[in-house]
Amino acid sequence: MDEARQPLSRKLPIPSSQINPYRMIIMIRLVALGFFFHYRVMHPVNDAYALWLISVICEIWFAVSWILDQFPKWLPIDRETYLDRLSLRYEKEGQPSQLCPVDIYVSTVDPLKEPPLVTANTVLSILAVDYPVDKVSCYVSDDGAAMLTFEALSETSEFAKKWVPFCKKFSIEPRAPEWYFAQKIDYLKDKVLPSFVKERRAMKREYEEFKVRINALVAKAQKVPEEGWTMQDGTPWPGNNVRDHPGMIQVFLGQSGGHDTDGKELPRLVYVSREKRPGFNHHKKAGAMNALVRVSAVLTNAPYLLNLDCDHYINNSKALRESMCFMMDPLVGKRVCYVQFPQRFDGIDRHDRYANRNTVFFDINMKGLDGIQGPIYVGTGCVFRRQALYGYDAPKTKKPPTRTCNCLPKWCCCGCFCSGKRKKANKPKTDMKKRNSRKGDTEALAPVCALEGIEEGIEGVEVKNLTLMSEEKLEKKFGQSSVFVASTLLEDGGTLKSTSPASLLKEAIHVISCGYEDKTEWGKEVGWIYGSVTEDILTGFKMHCHGWRSIYCIPARPAFKGSAPINLSDRLHQVLRWALGSIEIFLSRHCPLWYGYGGGLKWLERLSYINATVYPWTSIPLLAYCTLPAVCLLTGKFITPELSNVASLWFLSLFVCIFTTSILEMRWSGVGIDEWWRNEQFWVIGGVSAHLFAVFQGILKVLAGVDTNFTVTSKAGDDADFSELYAFKWTTLLIPPTTLLIINLIGVVAGVSNAINNGYESWGPLFGKLFFAFWVIVHLYPFLKGLLGRQNRTPTIIIVWSILLASIFSLLWVRVDPFLAKSDGPVLEECGLDCH
Repeated sequence: MDEARQPLSRKLPIPSSQINPYRMIIMIRLVALGFFFHYRVMHPVNDAYALWLISVICEIWFAVSWILDQFPKWLPIDRETYLDRLSLRYEKEGQPSQLCPVDIYVSTVDPLKEPPLVTANTVLSILAVDYPVDKVSCYVSDDGAAMLTFEALSETSEFAKKWVPFCKKFSIEPRAPEWYFAQKIDYLKDKVLPSFVKERRAMKREYEEFKVRINALVAKAQKVPEEGWTMQDGTPWPGNNVRDHPGMIQVFLGQSGGHDTDGKELPRLVYVSREKRPGFNHHKKAGAMNALVRVSAVLTNAPYLLNLDCDHYINNSKALRESMCFMMDPLVGKRVCYVQFPQRFDGIDRHDRYANRNTVFFDINMKGLDGIQGPIYVGTGCVFRRQALYGYDAPKTKKPPTRTCNCLPKWCCCGCFCSGKRKKANKPKTDMKKRNSRKGDTEALAPVCALEGIEEGIEGVEVKNLTLMSEEKLEKKFGQSSVFVASTLLEDGGTLKSTSPASLLKEAIHVISCGYEDKTEWGKEVGWIYGSVTEDILTGFKMHCHGWRSIYCIPARPAFKGSAPINLSDRLHQVLRWALGSIEIFLSRHCPLWYGYGGGLKWLERLSYINATVYPWTSIPLLAYCTLPAVCLLTGKFITPELSNVASLWFLSLFVCIFTTSILEMRWSGVGIDEWWRNEQFWVIGGVSAHLFAVFQGILKVLAGVDTNFTVTSKAGDDADFSELYAFKWTTLLIPPTTLLIINLIGVVAGVSNAINNGYESWGPLFGKLFFAFWVIVHLYPFLKGLLGRQNRTPTIIIVWSILLASIFSLLWVRVDPFLAKSDGPVLEECGLDCH
């Protein structure tokens, strides 16, 4: 194969010995599910009809949820990249690198909640990335217009001049200094330069001094002066009023003066704070990201974009090269809208009590989607194609030429009677009309079509008028900026050569003004899509509807790493936000149940998006189902009649299929059983708390316009390792699972008490109810641990069993009553008659 056409990556299908049994057991499970529901529906429990009906409705919903979750995992794949081929093809010796430029976005809002040192580490890892420096630009969005962030970034740019050459000289990983120096590994491994130890010690001292300077800035920012902040030259800081300030852009590195201590050029570093004015809807993170898209298009206009949260640093310095193996692949690259990397986290306890790593989602669900149309966008660690963000359709795959009419073949002596139509169909005017009319004015014209229209013209229309018409449509879509509109037509990126840096900065300030997006397609068809707090799902969904596909890339060394909330309350609030976003999408016009038909979205991909927006509704049947065991134990009723042998067989078959499916999933994905079990537990914990509140909050927000918030109050802490894990913060979200735990524990005690009182025969029916109740308690066990905290380091399981056993033995004691005198003969009572 020609070197220029060799693929830069390849698919690695799951071995048939692993995937075929998995698919087979899914089909068997479907059959077992059908027989199970046939029995459940045809055998109601007459003396507990309400309990039976509720349980059947819940089980049907769970079955539908399982189908929505299961079938998008039908075609899982792995991928492999060829970094050596990428270098050979695009980095020829003695020639400038031909790798595509990348604009990298880092977003932050409040430096007191998102520490500047964390953001600084992310920025440093970007500036030190293993990629040509003239191809990398880092844009930091400060949506809180904080002078602290600005000053911290200034300090970071100065420290980068020492840190970047150190990283590249010794090829260290990771290139975020905080995490590099915190590694508990042999840092001398593979290091051969004698100067390494000395230079590492000096760099560590430099970093500690840098940390002290950042900490001093943070301490200074704790108390805001009455007159507001002032800059070093004595002028007031423009962002003193967070809700009313002009747009700000500062280029720290790049252009002139951006050189390290070795005299080599550094990547560009740009500070951006968009304009904020009262009365405007700024659309939170999505609006900030769209502002960065426009600023970067004006200043650098790289064809690819990487977005990172401020706490997600580059852990693998070759991450950009990994993504370019897909984006620049000659075979599949043109149809790829983004390359999504899995999220990996630091600072999570070994047991991952609340499933913070989300391993089941990232290593099972996302691999399954990669075999269909690609993974969903998860908000960070994603490399985009800029043209896909502009709302353009994916390029159509070229098909081999075929006959365009139903005429006879050429060898037939009869003429072709539809040749006139064929000629008419090939006219440029009709072709252009067909291209531009499919989605109306609201959809984007393909960039190629726009350029063709401007340069070539259409019959009967003057070129000048056509150019004006095309510009009007483009400005209606992208906004009133001729420089930005012109940049959108450059599919391979690059800036306009005729403009000066000063005029570009002036234009960049214009495109981040708060009124720029008015009467445009921004947030509707262009950029990050508005309408949900989880703008990531919505943005990826729109791209897939345009026919693009995405790629899931899992390098051997994780590309990015971040931090996650590890205590119970913070974790629940994170899940609440995600679930609320899904409810907002479900109740919007972009709901996957009815949006995007006739586009390029594949039906299995649609199922995954439906699942991503419907899952919070599962909280209602889940709450009801977790309440049923306690009700059954307290009333003596049950949700099923006495099972026959055949019915027992179907119940047993279904349970075996459920466990076998999970085991085979873990086998082909490499997910451990402990990670799978934590995910199952947190599915119940989140379902009966955060998801439930998200449903009601979403309904109030979308239908009634009432925005509610749940406060988190910190109650305790600890200075030991993972102290945050044991911090107890009261929140309303804790009420439903706490109630479920209490009533199920009461139900167990009441059920055992009833069996003790009624004798041997009542123990048989009790076991089914006890199993049901213990299923709930075991799933809520991590929640109970979080609720009780450390409790002087007494294991929570001891507390639970102590309460249960103490209650049961107390009941047995009362039942046996050893202090009551026993008599072997009949009990004689005084009749009241005098027999003498």
